[in-house]
Amino acid sequence: MQVLDGGCQCGQLRYRVSGRVAALFACHCRDCQRHSASAFGMALWLRDYQLTLLQGRSAQWARHTPGGKVTDCHFCPQCGSRLFHHNRATPQFLSIKPGSLDDTSWLRPAAHIWTDSAQPWLPLPVDVPGLPGNPDDFAALLAAWQAAPDACRG
Repeated sequence: MQVLDGGCQCGQLRYRVSGRVAALFACHCRDCQRHSASAFGMALWLRDYQLTLLQGRSAQWARHTPGGKVTDCHFCPQCGSRLFHHNRATPQFLSIKPGSLDDTSWLRPAAHIWTDSAQPWLPLPVDVPGLPGNPDDFAALLAAWQAAPDACRG
């Protein structure tokens, strides 16, 4: 069980989450590029998690995916920082936006997805698995995280 603290950019919202880190991956889809306002987004999945808001309240909106699933996206109502996502189809997982963590020094994605949408100027590591789109099954990403060296898993 890992305990992680984080918060939004303006500092009005603080959270603590505990759970088993199940995966950390980078996503290069256009949606992640848009919501991160960068070349890619990252997702840190925690299994069997417990989330506590230490300060402030999150706002949320429901994103309907092209595959027909619904993801609740939580963000700071003051500064708009994305903090975490919860896919209603997988209630045992919470997806944290890992850049919102207080300690990001240990973050090393175990895989990259939607590499077909990756920015052409961004070299992807050759020693990390990559998928051209969304995986049909995330089991391979979970296994890649488990196979990552301990130094990459926090």
